Formats: sequence, C-alpha cells, structure tokens
Amino acid sequence: MDFKLAGRRALVTGSSAGLGEAIAIMLAGEGVHVVVHGRNEDRTRAVVQRIIDTGGTAEAVLGDLATDEGADQVADQALAGGPVHILVNNAGFYAHTSWSNTTSQDWLEVYNVNVVSYVRMVQRIVPTMKLQGWGRVINIGGGLGIQPINDLPHYNATLAARHNMSVSLARQLSGTGITSNVVAPGAIMNPGVEQWLRQEAALKGWGADLEEMERNAVKVLVPNDAGRFGRQDEVAAAVVYLASPYADYVSGAVLRVDAGTVRST
Repeated sequence: MDFKLAGRRALVTGSSAGLGEAIAIMLAGEGVHVVVHGRNEDRTRAVVQRIIDTGGTAEAVLGDLATDEGADQVADQALAGGPVHILVNNAGFYAHTSWSNTTSQDWLEVYNVNVVSYVRMVQRIVPTMKLQGWGRVINIGGGLGIQPINDLPHYNATLAARHNMSVSLARQLSGTGITSNVVAPGAIMNPGVEQWLRQEAALKGWGADLEEMERNAVKVLVPNDAGRFGRQDEVAAAVVYLASPYADYVSGAVLRVDAGTVRST
C-alpha cells in the first residue's frame, strides 16, 4: 500500500535505537526523508547508514532535548535541510522504581525529559509546519497513561500528560492542516523489556526460555487479547498511518497498539 508520503521530511526524536529506530526505518521505507535524532553519534549515524543501505534517505542530528539549548540545536539542524512535515516525539526514559523509592527529583527529571522535551520540539517545529499549511505531530504515549499500574508512578503520569497535551495541541491547530495525535503502545518487546523480563523470570521461576517468559508475563502482568507482547514494527505501522494523508480526518486521537490491554468500550 502506498501511504503517499514520498518526498516528505520527518524528524523522529530518540530514533538512534529501539522504537524510534523502527519508526524511522519504516517511514524511510515509505519514501520519507528521515532526520534521525540521538545523543550518541555512533548509534545515530548507524541508523542513518542502515536506512541508506536499504535505499532510503536520512540524516543525523545530535542533541539533548532535556535542555532548551539542546532542543534549539536539534531543531536548527533538522530544519537546515528543508521543512519538517512530520514530527514524531518519541524520546524519553524511565526507571523501574515505585512510590517508595522514587524521589521528588526523579519526578522532575522524568517530567522534563518525557513531557517538556516534547513541548520544546512542538514549539520549534510546528511554526514551520504552519507556513506549509500541512503537518503531523505524533506523540508516543502509552497504555500506562490511561490505566496506570502501582509501580513507575512518575512514568505513568508523564504518559498521561503526553496524551492530554496532544489533544490540547490538536484543538489549537484546528484549521491549520496540521494534526496532533498519540500512538499508545502496550507492552512492546525490545532489549530493555527483555532484560526486565529475564529479571522477573528469575524471581518468579519462569525458566530461561524467552518465549515461555513472555507467555507467563502476559498471563500474570499484562493480560491482552493477543497473548503476547507487541513488536516495534506494529507500533511503527500506526505512526506511518497517522503520518499519511489517509489520517487527515484523525485529530486529537489516541491510537492504542496494545492488543486490548487497556479495556475500553
């Protein structure tokens, strides 16, 4: 299927690894010129080279979005080569902590990286989209922003903030040709999740086979209708859809990619 994205330019934050990398690669496969962002130069340039080796076009930008200066640097680099039509806010982090060992400073740091960094890029990129009369802001949220768990309280809260700000932005952009939407993944298998899964498996006696660990974790921790964890490409495909002209009529939406982990009518 042709998503009619050839010739567009996209900035994907936090795309030097993991989900961001998967999103960047899938967008590039649709003919999008991808601006790959990261803080580690070697990893960022490796993703760019991977895209080029498979026939796509990409460039690298470096900078820390947790500061205004870093966001300025990233935006300036990204816009130097032309307008950015698609902004995918993906960069973020969390630590596996709970209420008892998450300090107030932890809350501030996670909120700055996971929410304010998104705001920084919106403020720097969206004004240039308005000049074009078309654009896409796609914020990566998560099911924990809708259905929080007892652990990761600061992370849960930042996901909820991402969802809220995305809808507010959609209302602000009414009539501009720019949409703002959220892709909310559920439990997605990646290297960090696999490491966490192996730690949990050792504590719970789930054995050493990864597929068995995954089945047990789904039953006990993240029950869903698919009976498995999601894969990064499944989330990336949702981003590609929202970036495309086929999603012109989708505004202020939260597209859950979680196999029904979050129960809603």
